[in-house]
Amino acid sequence: MENRRGLYAITDSTLGPRLLPAVRAALEGGIVLLQYRDKSADPVRREDEAHALLALCREFACPFLINDDIALALKTGADGVHLGRSDGELHSAREVLGTGAIIGATCHDSLEFAAKAAAAGASYLAFGAIYASRTKPGAGTASLDTLAAAKRFKLPVVAIGGISADNAAPVIAAGADCLAVISDLWRAPDITARVREFSRLF
Repeated sequence: MENRRGLYAITDSTLGPRLLPAVRAALEGGIVLLQYRDKSADPVRREDEAHALLALCREFACPFLINDDIALALKTGADGVHLGRSDGELHSAREVLGTGAIIGATCHDSLEFAAKAAAAGASYLAFGAIYASRTKPGAGTASLDTLAAAKRFKLPVVAIGGISADNAAPVIAAGADCLAVISDLWRAPDITARVREFSRLF
């Protein structure tokens, strides 16, 4: 995780049957991380999709994370988990998934929370929403100054929220190592080309 810079793709539950071909297209473009995010109450489908996505990620040597579900990450053999502020203790996730797991922490705009997450063993710190977000329209915003200040924790900094290829450059300049993107990626007419457009910004 330390040396990965680029586009961090988060799946969109509205993709439906397009999920696997869309993710393959993103992997072909060169995403550096993939997170499976599905808030539905269908454990069988979620497990099936997670296994299929993990296999795809292995093909492209791309780390695969599960959003907010430590048990599913463990069951499927995912590379790690991303935890929101209320989705479980970081140190518990570390105990369950092991020292080699990638564990991301949502920090919103709080350097205080980021400090606690870093001390608890987070692999990276995520801040957002940077811009207004379609996925979470009511989310609070995080400033570019916060991204810059977070570099002091010596962990990769991930920016999320309303980021597009058109507005990403200032976010990278402020210190983001990875850009976590949903809408601007999966709604693109050519997903592979959109990933490469982001990658060129780095």
